Amino acid sequence: MKTKIKTTFTTLFIFLLMLSPLVAQENATKPSYISITTLYWNLDRESTDSNDWMAIEKEYLEKVTRKNEFILAASYYMHLYTENSIESKYVQTYASWADIEKAQNRNTELEKLAWPDEAKRTAFLNNRQSFYSNFHSDEIYVPLDGGKYLTERPKEDMVTYVRISKMAFPSDGSNEEFMKLHKQFINTTVMKNDKIKAYYPNVHGWGADRTDFVEAFYIESLDDLDDLTAGNGDAIKAQWPDEEARKAFFKSYNKYFTGVHGDYLYTYIAELSK
Repeated sequence: MKTKIKTTFTTLFIFLLMLSPLVAQENATKPSYISITTLYWNLDRESTDSNDWMAIEKEYLEKVTRKNEFILAASYYMHLYTENSIESKYVQTYASWADIEKAQNRNTELEKLAWPDEAKRTAFLNNRQSFYSNFHSDEIYVPLDGGKYLTERPKEDMVTYVRISKMAFPSDGSNEEFMKLHKQFINTTVMKNDKIKAYYPNVHGWGADRTDFVEAFYIESLDDLDDLTAGNGDAIKAQWPDEEARKAFFKSYNKYFTGVHGDYLYTYIAELSK
């Protein structure tokens, strides 16, 4: 499936994410859960024109998703560099666990309002589903505090770099210590990096692997990818100029990770976001 990415962004589709809502609005309801549905393009579909897909998803977004009060945010991401080129991910956020089920019921109500004729409604929904294979998977994550949030929703597509690290569970550790150390590290690196426009950390809530620690970094283009880590070394030395203090910090911080991680790149689709 071909998708045209605007500006200098490379072509292709999603994640995460598993990602938190992109925009942090003052007094807005904070999300408690993030659902990630991994979809796969239907390669047997006779026509896979991206314009047709975009038009159908935009119609559903306007008539259903944006009117669903139980969905705080929703977004599509496209594969850029991941292990499966036909993968796509759809991410939604909720204020509570109960809202996950309420959102599904509300979708059904809004679909009936949008397409009151049952035959037309069924035809539209079947056509929408035809772009994807019957197989999909779902994961639920919990957003952590300490993110770097966008102040307004992007009008252009963005590149999203996702790092999934495997967490360890040391007997001498605690959630409080981890959050304190993580906040120190992020404040030293991510928060001072102008190329990173947004950063969202998430931990496993429900799904296949409880050791997943998912971090999503939003940048404007692939050209900024190298700048994700550029300068981190100098920033870390400035924060902990004493070598022994620096070693002590990372000894404490790194005990929460196994050292194994995966890297993924997606395109955030601005037109298909709530």
